[in-house]
Amino acid sequence: MRLGVLDIGSNTGHLLVVDAHGGARPLPAYSYKEPLRLAEHLVLEGDDAGAVSAKGVKALTTFVADALVVAEDKGCSDILAFATSAVRDATNTDAVLDHVFETTGVRIGILSGEDEARLTFLAVRRWFGWSAGRLAVFDIGGGSLEIAGGEDEAPEVAWSLPLGAARLAREHLDGDVDEDVIRALRRRIRADIAADAGHLLRAGAPDRSVATSKTFRSLARICGAAPYSEGSLVKRTIPKKTLGEWIPKLAGMSTAELASLPGVSASRAHQILPGALVAEAAMDIFDLTELEVCPWALREGIILERLDQLPFRSR
Repeated sequence: MRLGVLDIGSNTGHLLVVDAHGGARPLPAYSYKEPLRLAEHLVLEGDDAGAVSAKGVKALTTFVADALVVAEDKGCSDILAFATSAVRDATNTDAVLDHVFETTGVRIGILSGEDEARLTFLAVRRWFGWSAGRLAVFDIGGGSLEIAGGEDEAPEVAWSLPLGAARLAREHLDGDVDEDVIRALRRRIRADIAADAGHLLRAGAPDRSVATSKTFRSLARICGAAPYSEGSLVKRTIPKKTLGEWIPKLAGMSTAELASLPGVSASRAHQILPGALVAEAAMDIFDLTELEVCPWALREGIILERLDQLPFRSR
């Protein structure tokens, strides 16, 4: 079957078209995405504070309509559409989703933070396999940080924190940035992660510690990992020592300088510093010397769970 996965993230809208059947690895066939930046389209003040703005709703609706055309052109027999923290946490979630449905006919589901962590964990487990042992998985999105851990395909613990790179950039770094601002942000990040760290630490040290999604991929490139043009099977890591050396440099760079770094897009350049602070905090608090980057993340977890519902078909 050809399946379209429509991922409405806090930064980006992404349609991933895959060819798949039960018992087989999903094969990406086409990718269509646009920078929606919904985490930065939330109203800050007034009666509508916390709502997705009219501009954000328009951008989302236009993207979904365009993605639907692409999915039809590519022959998708089914579309799985979901949204994460930016829409989930908005004060007008139902109104936004109803507007998109009435305009496009596409009903977008909302993933809870726990489900985000759970499905990302499933993708990482399938990528590395059982030989990876106990996994600890971290995913920095635009609006939230997901953490999960365990020995099986379903994590033993999974939770979400409002520590996404776009959210933190908007709330803390949207203005003059000095040492005091960065110190306050660093303190907030570490306190939030440490509050529930025992969920993961209680089971003991993981055998493999893994990072997923765009922010971590960018940080890996900054820290010297191979470019993604070299393929998904190349091992890529984020060493805590190297990342720690980079953070003061990132704090002193302009947006244009950040955008010139390997693996950093212009639309996400302002998110790299808060993302790096979250990554470093996670490694410090969970006593990890490095994180290994996994090419599969939430979208693949969604696909895999859908495929698990299909009958196995031998070749």
